[in-house]
Amino acid sequence: MWQWIAIYAALGAAGTWLARVYALHSRLIDEPGERRSHSVATPRGGGIAIVAAVLIATAALGIRFPSHAPLALAFGIGLLAIAGIGWVDDHRPLSPWLRLGVHAFAAALLAFAVWYVLGNVWLALAAFALAVGLTNVWNFMDGINGMAASQAALVALALVWLGGPVWSWLALALLAACVGFLPFNFPRARIFMGDVGSGAIGYAVAALCVLAASGLGLRSGLLLLPLTAFMVDSGLTLLRRVRRGERWWTPHTQHAYQVWARRIGHTRVTLAYAVFTLLSVVCVRYVTEVRTGFILCMGGAWYMSGAFFWWLIQKTGRETGDPISLDEPSGRAGRTD
Repeated sequence: MWQWIAIYAALGAAGTWLARVYALHSRLIDEPGERRSHSVATPRGGGIAIVAAVLIATAALGIRFPSHAPLALAFGIGLLAIAGIGWVDDHRPLSPWLRLGVHAFAAALLAFAVWYVLGNVWLALAAFALAVGLTNVWNFMDGINGMAASQAALVALALVWLGGPVWSWLALALLAACVGFLPFNFPRARIFMGDVGSGAIGYAVAALCVLAASGLGLRSGLLLLPLTAFMVDSGLTLLRRVRRGERWWTPHTQHAYQVWARRIGHTRVTLAYAVFTLLSVVCVRYVTEVRTGFILCMGGAWYMSGAFFWWLIQKTGRETGDPISLDEPSGRAGRTD
């Protein structure tokens, strides 16, 4: 296990370093702007290292466990498609509808593989919805230093415990690759993840959740706990923008984490979100044998607490005039891909 972790952490770190060299040479740079949370021009595209590490792990597992090869193949193709469209978008902006079409294709491929291999129609439908949803959620929430990678690493930690004897290894590879990437992105960002990484990581998390759910049965609700911070912030912010009649698919800086980061700085916000998610991961680790009713009640309470914190942050930001803090550079803000 430790060798596996070391390999993919090294791949994540080395790949991020190479991506930074490429970005600087190619002038693949995010400039500060009104709809960004960073104050210093910073290269982007470092998430390609995480994608490459996860693809290598997927191929290794497909070869090691031939019975799971169809699922691994579908997941790998979908991951490559989402990372590919993100990579192109990092170089020149694309239509959000084109990106969404590619996301839907990748999600449909994963759903078909789940139905074909596991024979579960409801799980296949969940795979499609979760893949499209989390691909965009991770893209929405990739806006300050370390946020997207740290949350992915923590969710992957929960999936290491819940993923079963095969897919837990892929979750471990995702965790290790994110750990390898983080020193380049947190607390000071020397490179941003970019669309190539954020969307693909969301897709990987969705696929791992679905594959873990196939072995958990009625306890599958546990998988939603570590996703609370991202699901609540992205979901409530999107609903508010739709209710106001805003162009919800355009870039913005209205998420709770962005409002909070302008007040207290990006490092503390990323750490606060990490603590919240880590507490949910601890719950997942120690309540796997409880009754389904208790899991549902606990999950509902956790999401309600997340919604309360979202409301409190937004309310406090309005009351204080949302002062801007540019004490440190951050990630790409508000990309609604």
